[in-house]
Amino acid sequence: MRIDLHCHSTASDGTDTPAELVRNAAAAGLDVVALTDHDTTRGHAEALGALPAGLTLVTGAELSCQTDGVSMHLLAYLFDPEEPALLAERELVRDDRVPRARGMVARLNALGVPVTWEQVERIAAGGSVGRPHIASALVELGVVPTVSDAFTEEWLADGGRAYVAKHETDPFEAIRLVKGAGGVCVFAHPAAAKRGRTVPESRIAELAEAGLDGIEVDHMDHDPDARDRLRALAKETGLLVTGSSDYHGSRKTVALGAYTTDPEVYGEITRRATGAFPVPGAGGA
Repeated sequence: MRIDLHCHSTASDGTDTPAELVRNAAAAGLDVVALTDHDTTRGHAEALGALPAGLTLVTGAELSCQTDGVSMHLLAYLFDPEEPALLAERELVRDDRVPRARGMVARLNALGVPVTWEQVERIAAGGSVGRPHIASALVELGVVPTVSDAFTEEWLADGGRAYVAKHETDPFEAIRLVKGAGGVCVFAHPAAAKRGRTVPESRIAELAEAGLDGIEVDHMDHDPDARDRLRALAKETGLLVTGSSDYHGSRKTVALGAYTTDPEVYGEITRRATGAFPVPGAGGA
């Protein structure tokens, strides 16, 4: 089985619609794909409606969290999307995205970059607006050559010249909420140092004690040394090890299925989940 547990659609900052994402996942030879848009489940219905035969969809979301001033992302799988407490927190995070993005546009304008809110809205196309949309605007304007080049201290990285903070959930609270909704929690790209400061391993161990289920080890932003360290940490703390593409369509160069999760680990994730269950495709429209 080929299993990719971290993908984005136009419901947040990917460039494939949810329907296109599942069709492209099937074409890429995947058996299982997870739709994990930022702080939203809005794309799930469309993905389920278009799910091809032979492909299983894992519903999820990538939750924005922060601990000790360090931003981190928590992949939440197979939770009940209507559970009130987790739904309220996701809405709080999502609703703060627009004023935060407007603030970054204002900071860029102050730095002499002629980006406009209308440009960012057009790029976001109704999705949950985030830094990648602003980064795409910088690419359009010729300020940076690629989206990744916008995520530096000069521009949009944590603490960068145009960075504006947003509401982010304490990860211990996020774990509690996801577990309360019957879901499973995996720390996304924990050693992605080029994105900014990373969470220390001692805090990851504390999160494991609080109920964190796993860490995403095989990821494009982790070099071999980082993967070795994370595997050792996972063994010490009893965390599951996942791998995934973090696919964003044409916004990033990584392909669907570039990194995958072991079928036994996937099986354990599905065994732990009680809020929702993977959906096998029967041939969508």
